Amino acid sequence: MLERLFKLSENKTNVRTELVAGLTTFLTMAYIIFVNPSILAEAKMPFGAVFAATCVAAAVGCFLMAFLANYPIALAPGMGLNAYFAFGVVGGMGHTWQVALGCVFISGIIFLIVSVLPIREWIVNAIPKSLKMAIAAGIGLFLALIALKNAGIVVGNPATLVAHGKMTSWPVVMAVLGFAIIVALEHRRIMGGVIIGILVVTVISILAGHQKFTGIFDTPPSIAPVFLQMDLAGALKVGLVTVVFAFLFVDLFDNTGTLIALAHRGGFMRPDGTVPRLRGALISDSASAMIGAALGTSTTTSYIESASGINAGGRTGLTAAAVGVLFLLALFLSPLAGSIPAYATAPALLYVACLMARGLTEIEWNDITEAAPAVITAIAMPFTFSIADGIAFGFISYAGIKLAAGRLRDIHPAVAILAVLFVIKYVVIG
Repeated sequence: MLERLFKLSENKTNVRTELVAGLTTFLTMAYIIFVNPSILAEAKMPFGAVFAATCVAAAVGCFLMAFLANYPIALAPGMGLNAYFAFGVVGGMGHTWQVALGCVFISGIIFLIVSVLPIREWIVNAIPKSLKMAIAAGIGLFLALIALKNAGIVVGNPATLVAHGKMTSWPVVMAVLGFAIIVALEHRRIMGGVIIGILVVTVISILAGHQKFTGIFDTPPSIAPVFLQMDLAGALKVGLVTVVFAFLFVDLFDNTGTLIALAHRGGFMRPDGTVPRLRGALISDSASAMIGAALGTSTTTSYIESASGINAGGRTGLTAAAVGVLFLLALFLSPLAGSIPAYATAPALLYVACLMARGLTEIEWNDITEAAPAVITAIAMPFTFSIADGIAFGFISYAGIKLAAGRLRDIHPAVAILAVLFVIKYVVIG
């Protein structure tokens, strides 16, 4: 049955190799089952219900990728988008988490449409590479700021806006230790370095009496408080168009870039640069975003951590299916998730931020008309505490700078249209 479903022989692999690859991928991305609920809890969402939604959404996404595209690519609620959900849409704009879930659901519908139609390629090709890289880096800087805030390293200050906190406090010391452990383990290519760092800090905090231990295993918490709670009517308001677009835009480019990178890493890419079964992979991702919103979590997307499983020999959807099963088994770890303090997950956020910030190296620094809008995009996200505003500032500045420099031909019609729409949004809505 497995041979028929996943074409193991055709892909020169076997069941054992695929299962080991699945375990490898799961261990490199399992931190999301602890980090995602802690982030969305900042949006006043119930921790236990989000924990359950995270595990189920990840499992569903993995199964869709396994059976629709037959790729060893795992999915889960995406980093960056969950922070934008909690700190931008809910915390910053003041919307309810139900409305935010509605925005995620609608963005998933649009993503599904553009994935089926040729619109996706037109949009992807329209955006300059410098802006794409700047958006990824900007999200990384946004995550870094949240990580430093959660660790108590960065605090508010009425005179200077921000300042450093008490550097000898327990959360700061533990966060620094956790980050050092994660970086050291990842440098040594030790599997599961991120989750090991989180657990080490948690165990030390429990033993030192700074964190309450609530157990390891228990029956899964109810998903009912967040299941089908998205507010679609609220999400359809004109003022939330930018929010929907931000979810769509980031997921579209993040997912496309991840799929291309993983296809190249795994040798799936054709000689002409095209990716076979790409439509199935994109449909899996967009459908996962909708299903995840219905279950009660932020945007579900493909994970670059799948590269670890591919390096371990994963070549088919059986790897993704194995990850999905492990996410379902993780449902029984809810007490452990509840025992992990925010300063233990902060190092994981900062580590992911470091990986995303390397997009800055791909910017065309020798062309100031490309570099300036990219820098504006990247720094606007943490400074405005909004991914959506960062994207908007990037498009507006790109079109404006190119126009002022007399390089009108560099502006793709799609970029020009979006820049004008963003300007109108700020003039009319604010």
